[in-house]
Amino acid sequence: MRNAFAAELLALAREDERVVLLSGDMGNNLFNAFKEACPDRFFNCGAAEANMTGVAAGMALAGLRPVTYSIASFNPGRCAEQVRLDICLQNLPVVVVGVGAGFSYASLGPTHHSLEDIAWMRSLPNMTVLCPGDAVETRCALRAALALGGPVYLRLGKKNEPVVHQTIPPFEIGKGLTVREGGDIALLSVGTLLPLAVEAAEALAGRGISAEVVSLHTIKPLDTALLQRVFASRKLVVVLEEHVAAGGAWSAVAEWRCSQDDDSLRARLARCGVDDVFYTQGGNTAWMRRLAGLTPEGVCAVVENALRRTGANPA
Repeated sequence: MRNAFAAELLALAREDERVVLLSGDMGNNLFNAFKEACPDRFFNCGAAEANMTGVAAGMALAGLRPVTYSIASFNPGRCAEQVRLDICLQNLPVVVVGVGAGFSYASLGPTHHSLEDIAWMRSLPNMTVLCPGDAVETRCALRAALALGGPVYLRLGKKNEPVVHQTIPPFEIGKGLTVREGGDIALLSVGTLLPLAVEAAEALAGRGISAEVVSLHTIKPLDTALLQRVFASRKLVVVLEEHVAAGGAWSAVAEWRCSQDDDSLRARLARCGVDDVFYTQGGNTAWMRRLAGLTPEGVCAVVENALRRTGANPA
């Protein structure tokens, strides 16, 4: 994802001389091509994310289109106040990029896990929250974020994530992308869990359960038309997220569902995500996901248990 981000950012900078990149002492080799092509538009702000955010806000007020970049646990983790007051309060066109979503930096421990960032960012007025599902969506999301002209949090994985989209999808902020059709349940996948959702849908098909897979790449604003459709036409809606329950995508969907006075919205809502704990064990991303139940088997178990509670036959 980060390689796709760097390539697309360079392309956008060549198209628009207002685009500038601020790094929190990250990605020096990743952005070599950007620095060579646009040497006066790359700023290494050091390990000082709060200052980086303030600088970006000032640049936006001067007419530039800043993009800030660091590990998601630091950007926005270390600068939430500055994002809130310097960027969102003034509704400025700054794209805040957090790389290493969820357990992407699992081996570095809980200081580098990013499991609460969606909650922080979607609570802020004026903020748009984007969680692309693969490298293809990453390119689309960055382009859409810069075109939006307001505050955006762009939540990315790290590297070597499987590519799901074989062609460029019709990406639009606030509109989910169906990547697999299915009639029994809907799997709403957030960010880097999209390959897992596709794999889980294949496993569920082997158990007689037809699952639609949607890349829910925009958490704020939600695709309410999509939610209306799946809750009215499916037995079960499951949100997959590498994030805690409080304030995340499942929480956003649940809030929307509770606000609807519509008897046709009969699907049950379930969740596959991390627990409300700090994961202090050592291990790589795959190991941590297994620990959190974010595996095809874990998704199948959640689906089958939820269908049993509804009285529906899981098979």
